[in-house]
Amino acid sequence: MRLLILGRGKTGSLVAEVAAERKHHIRVAGAKENAAGAALTVENLRDIEAVIDFTTPHCVLANIEACVKAGKNMVVGTTGWYKELDRVRNLVEQHGTGFVYAANFSVGVNLFFDVARAAAAALRHDYSGQIFERHHVHKKDAPSGTAIAIQNVIREASGQSEDLEITSFREGDVVGLHEVVLESSADRIYLCHDAKSRRGFAEGAVRAAEWLAGKKGFYDFKDVWREL
Repeated sequence: MRLLILGRGKTGSLVAEVAAERKHHIRVAGAKENAAGAALTVENLRDIEAVIDFTTPHCVLANIEACVKAGKNMVVGTTGWYKELDRVRNLVEQHGTGFVYAANFSVGVNLFFDVARAAAAALRHDYSGQIFERHHVHKKDAPSGTAIAIQNVIREASGQSEDLEITSFREGDVVGLHEVVLESSADRIYLCHDAKSRRGFAEGAVRAAEWLAGKKGFYDFKDVWREL
């Protein structure tokens, strides 16, 4: 496939490396190359089959709009834009493109969502709960998109109206650590996912782009990762 990777950060660079290993033809555009959307003109996107975005919350919506209007499939790993989810879904459907987004493209994290979904039953049996997340000092958003996804999964599965509190830490070069703690007067349950590297995020994003080839529609990675 001919892929355009948006973002030269740690994850974007690793996405480009994984895509090259999987024999895709890649172009990479960082902030300088894509200033004012310069990399996303119809002409520059003409031969691109899919765009993978790992940029920042302040520019991702403009990137999405340009790519979708150009009729290009997208995989978006950038978080911090989900208040505009309905608008983006409508845009994708209007232009008949394919779109996969995720707070986290790691298969391990998506398995963790399933574990958290099962454990949410504890909240119906006099348990209280909290979510803790730790990331590197340069992460732009807090709480993390993954922590919010865990929060949503637990709320939906438990039937509770109140969300679990999320506590965020930004320290050192922590790739991503998420914990769910469920506690009763009798015991305490700890659930934890600790990312050792960004490799899982990158591989999941590239595989999502491969899965999306020839498809139209708006997808959350947590609903499709088993099909990869």
